[in-house]
Amino acid sequence: MPSFDVVSEVDKQVLTNTVDQSNRLIKNRFDFKGVDAEFERKDYLVTLRADAEFQVTQMLDILKSTLHKNGIDIRCLEEAECYQLGKQCKQEVTVRTGLESDLCKKIVKLIKDKKLKVQAQIQGDQVRVTGKKRDDLQNVIATLKEADIDLPLQFNNFRD
Repeated sequence: MPSFDVVSEVDKQVLTNTVDQSNRLIKNRFDFKGVDAEFERKDYLVTLRADAEFQVTQMLDILKSTLHKNGIDIRCLEEAECYQLGKQCKQEVTVRTGLESDLCKKIVKLIKDKKLKVQAQIQGDQVRVTGKKRDDLQNVIATLKEADIDLPLQFNNFRD
């Protein structure tokens, strides 16, 4: 039976490359000359550090544009408040991966409301959709792309 998985994930290697590119960008920018500013990545947490709050805001814009250029949807970012730490300002940005249980339930409800002949199952942080016809699965994908979901979705393991 044809099936596919609905997931939300970000490749760690692409994220690492993006943070490195962003660091190189701020090292070369004129408005950051002589400023101790950098991006740090630990797992899916990116920390922005600079001397002033407006510089952290500029760094966030740089990070978002670099993420977009590398094919990562910026809807997966969760920005914390900028805070002062000594002489420096810091802001933590979390890159959300995986689907939370509430979002999984919302996706399953969207699929069931469409009344197609498919089954949707929650499997950890993803949703598996199975059906007899490939066209029904493609309709589900189109429905989920049009839906108002705050995370970017990917559709993996499409099998006939």
